[in-house]
Amino acid sequence: MEEKIYLSSPHMGGKEEVYVKEAFAANWIAPLGPNVNHFEESLQTYLGEEQYVAALSSGTAALHLALILLGVERGDEVICQSMTFSASANPIVYQGATPVFVDSEEDSWNISPIHLETAIKDRIAKGKKPKAIIAVHLYGMPYKTEEIRALSEKYDIPVIEDSAEALGSSYKGRKCGTFGDISILSFNGNKIITTSGGGALVARNADHRNKAIFLATQARDDAPHYQHSEIGYNYRLSNVCAGIGRGQMEVLDAHVDLRRKMNEFYKQIFAEQQGIGVFSEPSSDFYSNHWLSCITFDKNTGNKNADGLREAFLVDNIESRPLWKPMHLQPIFKTAPFYGDGTSESLFKNGLCLPSGSNLDDKHRERIRSVIAHYFNN
Repeated sequence: MEEKIYLSSPHMGGKEEVYVKEAFAANWIAPLGPNVNHFEESLQTYLGEEQYVAALSSGTAALHLALILLGVERGDEVICQSMTFSASANPIVYQGATPVFVDSEEDSWNISPIHLETAIKDRIAKGKKPKAIIAVHLYGMPYKTEEIRALSEKYDIPVIEDSAEALGSSYKGRKCGTFGDISILSFNGNKIITTSGGGALVARNADHRNKAIFLATQARDDAPHYQHSEIGYNYRLSNVCAGIGRGQMEVLDAHVDLRRKMNEFYKQIFAEQQGIGVFSEPSSDFYSNHWLSCITFDKNTGNKNADGLREAFLVDNIESRPLWKPMHLQPIFKTAPFYGDGTSESLFKNGLCLPSGSNLDDKHRERIRSVIAHYFNN
């Protein structure tokens, strides 16, 4: 059996081990220390705007704290892009609130401004003005930030920017992770860079950042004894994991370039394949890190389909996956309100995520090319 080709596996740059060893040598193992400080500073510098970063244990933790900071409570409603990973929606339920799901648009696959405004108007008419909007840069593709911001300001509803998959992407030259009232990042093992497990909350003011860190460290009051006036969480990133992040930040741009080259590789493969679309930027305003490269099948592919290609890859020990199953189709959210026209459902039925790692080489690409050619030619 050939070695497994993963969808998106960790890719180290070389300095990660140096920073981790420094943490051990100095006994900075706890969720604070020089690596945490340096990692946060490097993220703030990279994003290039007036940002305040809190390094946390996961992107999910960052979303949860963002909802708390925006005052989301039991009985509230929060609008959420339907086509996303469940971590975008689950923290809404943590707060006892109800998710209201909104469909995608066809070109960016992200939250549709048209359906979003429909949802906002209808929820307000029902006496339930949403407390926040969670918009996601799906697979690294920026959502239409200006249109979503315009609706946010029109109806006075803050935006939580889920940039878990989009570090290194940009819209009109501005980095993803800087568009929301609060933004979040993820450094899970399969992301563009990783801290093994980890994430970050990106705030627009120091108060939000400081409150996030306070809540993430068990909300301990300023007292010589352990005193707590608020519910806290164990959400801070460890100094050891932050050491991995420091090393990863040094190769982030290189990893983005390699992921984008994988997307070009698939464009070349499928250029003359009838009925296959490679997920690409809708215009020059968009710059995607192409965290995952994806394709869709249409009716012109005959008996060839996404699941058939997925199974063909499995035979050669190559991982591929269906697109995210929309949240409004998930059993746990079957009673949640949904506004849309079926775009995300169609994408889910006809789409496939392809191996996209920055650590794939020519040998891996040749195996991928061979499986694709064999599947479509037989």
